Amino acid sequence: MKINLPQPFTFEAGERAVLLLHGFTGHSADVRMLGRFLEKKGYTSHAPIYRGHGLPPEELIKSNPDQWWADVKAAYNHLRELGYKEIAVAGLSLGGVLGLKLAYSENIKGMVSMCAPMYFDNEKQLTKGFKKFSREFKQFEQKDEAVIEKEMDALIEQSENLFQGVGETIKEVKSNIDMIYTPTFVIQAEKDEMINTDSANYIYDNVETADKEIKWYANSHHIITMDKEKEQLHEDIYRFLESLDWEV
Repeated sequence: MKINLPQPFTFEAGERAVLLLHGFTGHSADVRMLGRFLEKKGYTSHAPIYRGHGLPPEELIKSNPDQWWADVKAAYNHLRELGYKEIAVAGLSLGGVLGLKLAYSENIKGMVSMCAPMYFDNEKQLTKGFKKFSREFKQFEQKDEAVIEKEMDALIEQSENLFQGVGETIKEVKSNIDMIYTPTFVIQAEKDEMINTDSANYIYDNVETADKEIKWYANSHHIITMDKEKEQLHEDIYRFLESLDWEV
C-alpha cells in the first residue's frame, strides 16, 4: 500500500518568523496546527523534516542526530535566505533539544521548548516510542502481523547506534544549557509518558537568561501540540512571542 509521505511547510504571513521543529519519529504534522495558528496571527513559520523522518522506520535508523542538526541549521538559514532577520524557535521533544542547541549556537529571538528531554534515563521510553511508531507504520502498510514482528525485531537490533547518538546529543545540549541567553519559554505536559518531566525544571533552572518562564499542562501528553490543551498552548506561545523585543 502506498503511503502519502509528509512534506515540510512554509507559511508566510509577516516579517516575524518562527522555526518549528518536530520530535523524534515525528514530522511536520506535529507542528502544522501551531504553524496555521501563527499564520493567522501574522507570523511566518517554517517546519523542516529531518532526514529519515516521515519515512518508513528502516529509513529512520539510517539517519543520525548530526544529520538532523544539519537539517535544523539549513532550515534556519532557509528563513534567513527568504529575508527574515529575526527568528524565534519552537521545538517539540527532540526538536526542543535541537532548538535549545540553536539557541546557544545562533542569535535567535526567543526559544520555546516543549517536552524536551534532558536526561537519558529515558532511553526505554524513547525505544518504546520508536516501537510504537514502527508498528503503526507497518500496520498502516497493511502488513501481516507475523511479518511485522519479524521486521520489528530486526529494527530494534539495528537501532543501537541511533539511540546512542540521540543520548549523546541530549547530554551535549544539557551540558551547554547555561550558554542560553535568549528569552526562553519552557513547556511541559504533566502526563508526558515519553520523557523524564524533571527535564523542564532543569532547562528552566539552568538557562542563563533572566527572561524565562515555565508552564505545566495538566491534561496533556508528550505530543502536546496535538493534545487536549493545544488551543491554550497556541495562545500561550503567541503571548510569549508578542512579549519579545522584535525590531519589526
